Amino acid sequence: MDQNTDPVCRFLVSVHPYDTLPTEELARVAASFQSADFKRGAEIYTVGQKMPGLFVVMSGSVEIRDQRSAQISLLGPRNSFGERGLMRDGVAVTSAFAATDSTLLVLPVGEFRRLLDSHPSFASFFDRSSQDTKQPPSLATTQVSNLLTSAPISCTPDTSIRDAARQMRARNVSSLAVVEDDMLRGIVTTTDLSHRVVAEAIDSALPVTTIMTPKPITLPPDALASDVLHIMHERHIGHLPIAEDGKIIGMVTQTDLTRLQAVTSAQFVSDIAHARTAAGMARTTAQIPQLLVQLVGSGNRHEVVTRLITDIADAATRRLLTIAEDKLGPPPVPYAWLACGSQGRREQTGVSDQDNCIIVDDRATEHDMAYFAKLADIVCDGLDTCGYVYCPGDMMASNPKWCQPLRVWREYFQTWIAKPSPEAQMLASVMFDLRVIGGEAELFKDLQADTLGKAASNSIFVAHMVSNSLKHTPPLGLLRGFATIRSGEHKNQIDLKHNGVVPVTDLARVYALQGKLTAVNTRGRLEAAAKANLLSKSGASDLLDAYDLIAQTRLDHQAALVRRGKKPDNYLSPSNMSDFERSHLRDAFVVIKTLQSAIGHSRGMLG
Repeated sequence: MDQNTDPVCRFLVSVHPYDTLPTEELARVAASFQSADFKRGAEIYTVGQKMPGLFVVMSGSVEIRDQRSAQISLLGPRNSFGERGLMRDGVAVTSAFAATDSTLLVLPVGEFRRLLDSHPSFASFFDRSSQDTKQPPSLATTQVSNLLTSAPISCTPDTSIRDAARQMRARNVSSLAVVEDDMLRGIVTTTDLSHRVVAEAIDSALPVTTIMTPKPITLPPDALASDVLHIMHERHIGHLPIAEDGKIIGMVTQTDLTRLQAVTSAQFVSDIAHARTAAGMARTTAQIPQLLVQLVGSGNRHEVVTRLITDIADAATRRLLTIAEDKLGPPPVPYAWLACGSQGRREQTGVSDQDNCIIVDDRATEHDMAYFAKLADIVCDGLDTCGYVYCPGDMMASNPKWCQPLRVWREYFQTWIAKPSPEAQMLASVMFDLRVIGGEAELFKDLQADTLGKAASNSIFVAHMVSNSLKHTPPLGLLRGFATIRSGEHKNQIDLKHNGVVPVTDLARVYALQGKLTAVNTRGRLEAAAKANLLSKSGASDLLDAYDLIAQTRLDHQAALVRRGKKPDNYLSPSNMSDFERSHLRDAFVVIKTLQSAIGHSRGMLG
C-alpha cells in the first residue's frame, strides 16, 4: 500500500499511537480498518453488546454514554473509543451514538489484540491499568475545580457597562463576575452586552447592575463537570460561576467543557504534527499548563503526567526536524537528534527548558556539518518559540560542541570516564540521560552500550559519579523541620526539584551506571536496579515511595499555581501544608538521605 495515496493510511499518520508504527506495519493496519458511516443520532453500539473492534473517529463526533444514559464524553476526529470493553471481555461497557453525521474506522478485534501484543507503544496507550489518560477526561468524573485554570475576573456593581465591556475585551473573556464586599452579586456576559445594551440601546454609562443577571445559580468546586453541563442545558446558559460560601472562585463556560474533551496529549501531538510553523506549534504548547491541571486533577500518577507532557515536546522536536529538512533539503548523511535532561528522561513538567544534541555519521564532511549547524539552529530556535527556552548552560545542538560526528562523541565519553573532573562529572551526568528523538537511532545504540560498559568497569569514575550524586541533598532541618531557603524571592520555601526530585534522579543514574542499565527514566531505573539486585527489596520500595510522593507533590503544587493564574514553579512553602502532609514529606526526604548515606559508603542498600 502506498502511504502517500491511501486516505486511511494518511489519516492514521496523524493519530497516536498509530504514528509510532513502522511504515510497513502502518500500511497493514490501515488495510485492516473498515469504514462505517453513521447518521446523526444513530446507535453505534450499546452496553452489553459484543464489540466488533476498536473505533476511531475519522470525521464527525460521537457521544459516549454510561449505563444510565448520562453523557460521559463527546469525541471528535482522531479519538478512539471502545477499548474499555475490548480490554476486558469484549463486551461494551458504555453506549455510543453519532452526535453528528460521522465516518468511523473500525479495527477488528483480532488485529487490535495483535497490536497490543506486538507493539509496546500501542499497548501502553490503551492500557487503563497504568492510568494513562490519553483518552479525553470524563465529564462524569472530573470536578469543576479542575476546570478552573485562572483566577476569576470581576468588577464592582458601580462599574459602568462601557468599562465592563472594555475589561472583558482587554482580558479576552466572555463574562465578568460582579462582586461586592467579596461576595458574588451577579454576572454579566457578552450576550448581555449584545442583547440588552446594543439591541435595546441602553446607555453604556449606566452601572453594570442594569444589565447583569443578579443572584446567578452557582455550583461548589467539588461539583462534577456533568453537573455544569446539565444546568447549562436546562437553563440555556453558557456561563456558570463556581462559588464557595458566597465567594466567587472561578467561572466555567461551555468552552471549558468542550476543551475538557478536546485538550488531550494525543490531540496536542496531532495538532503539532499538522502545524506548518513554530508559531503554529506554540499556540498548542501554550496550553500545556492547562493540560497539566486536567491530568493532575483527574488523579493521574506523576509518571503518567510527565510522560504525556514529554510526548508533546518530542512531537514538537520531530515536527521541527521535518520543517528544517524541508527547508534545507535531505540530510547529506544519517544523524540522530537526542534529548537529555528531563525530556530525555521523559519527566517534563510545567517548567522545562531544552537540552539536546546531534550525533552525525562519521562520513560527514565539513560542508555536511554546516548543514547540521543550520538544522540545529532552526530546531532550537523553534523549540524556544514553543516555550522550551534555551538551555542556560548552552547544552544544545546549536552549540557546535554538541553537534559532532559519532567518533567525537566517543572521544567525549572516553575522556570524561578516564579523567572525571568536576566538569566531566557534570557533563557525564547530563549525557547519560540521552534519548533519541529523531533521525537514526542506530547511531546511538552502540555508543550507549560501549559507554555504559567502560564507565561501569572504571571504579574511579563510578566513585566520582557517586560523589556527584550527593551534591544535592534533601532539605532536612533540625527537630523534624525543613531547611528552607533563607533569603531572596523564595525565602522560607523548599525547592522540590533540586532538593527533592534531583537527588533521586542522581541516585537512579548511579544505579543504572553500576548495573549497565539502559533505562533512562528515573522510576524505570529504580525498578530495573531492584530487579538487578543493586537495591534491596525494601530499599527499592522505600525509595520508589519517597520519589512518588515528592514528584506528585511537585505536580500538585504546579497545578495549584496554574489554577490561580500563576506560572508553575518548583518552590513550596511548608507552612501551606497540613501537619500530616509535612510529616510524610519529611519522611520521604529522610529515606533519600538514608540512601545517599548508604551509597556514599559504597553499600547501596544491598542485601
